[in-house]
Amino acid sequence: MNDRILGIVSLGLAIFLTVFGWNLHAPVSYEPVGPRAFPLLIALVIGLCGLWLIYKNEFTAQANPPGANGRIFLMVLVAMGYAFLFQWLGFVVATVLMTVLVGRLFRGAWIKCLMGGVGMGVLFFLLFDSALDVVLPTGILEGLL
Repeated sequence: MNDRILGIVSLGLAIFLTVFGWNLHAPVSYEPVGPRAFPLLIALVIGLCGLWLIYKNEFTAQANPPGANGRIFLMVLVAMGYAFLFQWLGFVVATVLMTVLVGRLFRGAWIKCLMGGVGMGVLFFLLFDSALDVVLPTGILEGLL
């Protein structure tokens, strides 16, 4: 029954994204697709997954191990913090911080989480900035990047 509830909630989210994204238009058209394609595409994927959860065959799922629900909740809080701090701290610092915290939530070693976070933050910034020409906030590293 939990899968069906999640499927119904997913369909509701897909409908919300569709309603929100349908009227999304850029004042200046600089791309052939426009800004509304992304929320509509995400809504389609979420809606299809929700339908699959509602109509799939039944099977019994195992309960989460002890402490997993708390870690998942903390991960959601870290993601929300990432969204709020993204502009102020900048992409690189916020990504490093989020990656390290999520890695530690799932019992990663400090040094591996830190190395992975720094690598991910810097490499993704270079990928978006140089290769894809996407402007990302530099935040507190503005003079360095």
